[in-house]
Amino acid sequence: MAFAVVHCTLGDVLIGASALLVALILLRAGGLASWPWRRLAALLGAGYTVFSEWMNTAILGSWAYAASMPRIELGAVTIGLSPLLQWLVLPPLALYLMRLHAAGRWSPFRRSS
Repeated sequence: MAFAVVHCTLGDVLIGASALLVALILLRAGGLASWPWRRLAALLGAGYTVFSEWMNTAILGSWAYAASMPRIELGAVTIGLSPLLQWLVLPPLALYLMRLHAAGRWSPFRRSS
């Protein structure tokens, strides 16, 4: 169980970092201050989720949804609600926190007094 948690967490970190890199290239983003944050977050979250869910369930057959998983039908693509929400909420939140950190208004390492 611990191996699966670590494996999946590290996998999601690599997926997120790769998706960020691809999105930055596709959007031709310059420096951090000029990043198109809303488009970037949408491309990261929704774009990756739709592709990954379709690839792994329909093409590769890597997994199947449990009967209890709520799903969304987008044409020929079925997406699990939980993975979609994960990728729609976490990347924008991470980008928002990164923006605050870059502006000097937030630090995960700063101790509160």
